[in-house]
Amino acid sequence: VLLLWSVLITLFLSFTLSLSVGNTLQSPVFTKQPGSIVFPVDSMEKNREVVFSCEAQGDPPPFYRWKLNGSLLNSKPGSHHSLSGGNLRINHLNKEDAGTYQCLASNSFGTIVSREASLTFAYLENFRSHKRSSVSVREGQGVVLLCGPPPHSGALTFSWIFNEYPSFVKQDSRRFVSQETGNLYIAKVEPSDVGNYTCVVTNTVTKTRVQGPPTPLILRNDGVMGEYEPKIEVQFPEIVQVAKGSTVRLECFALGNPVPSISWHRVDGVPFARKVDVRKTSGVMEIPYFQQEDAGTYECVAENSKGRNSVQGKLSFFASPQLIEKPQDVQKAIDDSLVWECKATGKPKPSYRWMKNGENLEVQVINGALSITRLGLSDIGMYQCVAGNKYGEVYSNAELRVIAVAPDFFQNQLKSHTLVKEGGDVLIECKPKMSPRGTISWRKGNDALRASSRIVILESGSLRISNTTKADAGTYTCAAHNQFGEASSSGNLIVKEPTIITTAPNTLDVTVGESIILPCQVSYDPSLELKFTWFFNEQLIHFGSHGGYFEKVGGHSAGDMMIRNIQLRHAGKYTCAVQTKVDSSSIATDLIVRGPPGPPTSIHVEEITDTTATLSWRPGPDNHSPITAYTIQARTPFSLGWQAVSTVPKVVGGSHLTATVIELNPWVEYEFRVLASNAVGTGEPSKPSKKARTKETVPKVTPANVSGGGGSRSELVITWEPVPEELQNAAGFGYVVAFRPFGATGWMQAAVPSPEASKYVFKNETILPFSPFQVKVGVYNNKGEGPFGPVVTIYSAEEEPGRAPSRLRAKSLSAFDVEVYWKALPWSTSKKRVLGYELRYWEKNEKEDKASLLRTVGNRTMAIIQGLKGCTTYYITVRAYNTAGTGPPSPAVNVTTKKPPPSQPPSKVMWNTSNSKIILNWEQVKPLENESEVMGYKILYKRNQFSRPSIMETNTTSVELSLPTDEEYIIQIRPFGEGGEGSSSRQITIPKISGRSSSAN
Repeated sequence: VLLLWSVLITLFLSFTLSLSVGNTLQSPVFTKQPGSIVFPVDSMEKNREVVFSCEAQGDPPPFYRWKLNGSLLNSKPGSHHSLSGGNLRINHLNKEDAGTYQCLASNSFGTIVSREASLTFAYLENFRSHKRSSVSVREGQGVVLLCGPPPHSGALTFSWIFNEYPSFVKQDSRRFVSQETGNLYIAKVEPSDVGNYTCVVTNTVTKTRVQGPPTPLILRNDGVMGEYEPKIEVQFPEIVQVAKGSTVRLECFALGNPVPSISWHRVDGVPFARKVDVRKTSGVMEIPYFQQEDAGTYECVAENSKGRNSVQGKLSFFASPQLIEKPQDVQKAIDDSLVWECKATGKPKPSYRWMKNGENLEVQVINGALSITRLGLSDIGMYQCVAGNKYGEVYSNAELRVIAVAPDFFQNQLKSHTLVKEGGDVLIECKPKMSPRGTISWRKGNDALRASSRIVILESGSLRISNTTKADAGTYTCAAHNQFGEASSSGNLIVKEPTIITTAPNTLDVTVGESIILPCQVSYDPSLELKFTWFFNEQLIHFGSHGGYFEKVGGHSAGDMMIRNIQLRHAGKYTCAVQTKVDSSSIATDLIVRGPPGPPTSIHVEEITDTTATLSWRPGPDNHSPITAYTIQARTPFSLGWQAVSTVPKVVGGSHLTATVIELNPWVEYEFRVLASNAVGTGEPSKPSKKARTKETVPKVTPANVSGGGGSRSELVITWEPVPEELQNAAGFGYVVAFRPFGATGWMQAAVPSPEASKYVFKNETILPFSPFQVKVGVYNNKGEGPFGPVVTIYSAEEEPGRAPSRLRAKSLSAFDVEVYWKALPWSTSKKRVLGYELRYWEKNEKEDKASLLRTVGNRTMAIIQGLKGCTTYYITVRAYNTAGTGPPSPAVNVTTKKPPPSQPPSKVMWNTSNSKIILNWEQVKPLENESEVMGYKILYKRNQFSRPSIMETNTTSVELSLPTDEEYIIQIRPFGEGGEGSSSRQITIPKISGRSSSAN
């Protein structure tokens, strides 16, 4: 009776809570679930307590119970099972506590069950102490020493002591300790193996270790064991079940003489993955992180010189269940149906069962799905889908709430105003909250609404009116009714004039660079607000972006758009969409943009000779204007960019897709590109063709500017400008230099093999100075010899002048200039001709090797040295020069420059005008002690900054200038003396207006 009342109270609370608005209550959800525990038996005396964890969230807070092996545990005070929150504490453990535990968490929404957790006890007993018999074998024979571990629970590891601790048996290709049985295997016994062997067993859980009685191994004295084929003593099962993600370890070991070698492979021939660890010396193969692709039949092969033996075993993949589709919490109306899907992966394929409030449901489950056809309040609760195979189970929780309420429009009132255009369709939704679903009726004003071909009450309860008219406007009321009550809600329907685009769709044709307006005019209900939107090829146009090409220009009732400076990419479909709260409409305009052709494609060099190249190409898009002509351009490593080339035909028409380029240079690498033109203009060039080199031929161009002369004694120096690489016509280019004394008949020749060479020197002691030679320079390459250039006359090297100029005189002109005179040497075209004179000058306190140089050209006998220091003594020499060098110097003469001119400019410059005269006055300039006396003044005047000045001299400090008064003048005053001109006054400007006086200091 108490259990029945508990169920009824739970159902009532669940039903009541489901009706509350905005509640924060929550069904139980596990946040911590118990895990399996392995407890060491030898710890029971010290600590005989374990704790299983369990924690759940929920509102109201959950209360907890526990099951052991499917039965509820008694956790009352005084029991050795107690609860701490949701955790189960077990005191005074005994072996009867071993089993499977589950936690149950419950609140007013229902009960959920945790995953199963086991409690097991690990122990390891001692070996029986009876003595073991000796094992007697022949030398060379194999032997197996049995371990026979004592009773235990928990995983074990094995090792063997040889004679006494801590001497353990080391495993190698001859000795092997099985971790499955604990036995020791010796493939071939040797005399050193004689002794006592003790098996050591360790429990990995309890960490306890026990030793068995020793087993003596002795050798028989009746001879040595002969060789024999391998005998596999350690084998793995024919079928091994391996869990996904685990590590599998297979053992294989054989006895034999000689000691067998162990190898592993897959029977299907698939090579091992890199993760597989094969320990050949100890007969173990490990595969970590086992996956489906690792499953298969594996073979261990033992071989020696006497034979071969093998065993096989199949590794079978299995995986515990993993949920891939979980049931979700649902809230359903009473009498509704429910289908909950639950799916899991696993191998073998999982089976399914469902639980409600912690108890198994006796229902048929198809592919994991739970189906309830007609829900009632008794179906409220917590449900769990359990998917399991023999390797484990997984749980998934979901809550079912069932609602039963009277009709309620509180959250879904009818819209107070619904707008529709005249002639349009409208849906007035009616969505009351009610469970179970009842009946819905409509009325307009106070009259019941009757269905017709235009007015339909949908199955959902909503009202649809088609092809609305002005008469359909009014107040509509939706009324809902079920067995728990009734309710209604009202709203107004308003019928508006439709929005119509008055602009007709059309196609526009424009040229690149033009601007155009796309119209979008509408008629509409003036009480509605319009919104215009434009699309380009069905993509929304964001005005203000797109590089400023698009601009809205329409007024309030128009959505016109301007496209400025149209480009080819603007061709396409433009759609104007207009929208109001009631309806929307759109119109499309196709825009064709005509522009220069696109770049031609597939440029190929079909044939190439030494001076021609035949090209082919494919036309690019004509951009709505037929192609009228093609232009071909070429580029070489020697050209400045792309250059137009000559072709055959001379004019390549738009229908031509081939042409021959002519007048090319032989043996030059060319790239070609093609440009197309139409009535709009010339388009972008094609991509360049692949590089192609013209054929080789003999050279045809000879060096330019053949000249020479000069050089050292007995030399004939011949120079020229090298032939550019693009004119060399083939590899192996060089020059042939031919020369002969003037008047001779035979030519001497020399080959210069470097194409960059620009000079050849012929040296012969018999060549007289400045002797004329006839010279010509030719060319050659790998294809043969080319022509010679024109014959020119070049003189051999001459001798430097043999005498010095005489009668050298020097005179100081100012503080900065010195005039020098000398007597010239005889001027002739002799072998020691004179081309000019070289003056050297240096200060008195300097050495001659620091002298400055001044050269004259021709037969001049006077020079002025400028830029000297004032009041300074200089030494000067002169010598003649020609192409061979300079002759001997004349005796040096000295000269002292004059004192420098005054450094102070004229000051207090005053001016006034009278009629057409300008009168200037200034103060006398007084020179310093080391400056030359003032001999007079120079007045410089000009009309503007860029005109040449006029100069007037005076030895007084005033002057009258007769200048037109309608001109503006710029004037400066500068003192001068025998040392030269001094510093100028600053510029003064005389304006056009006369009759005024001024001053400039």
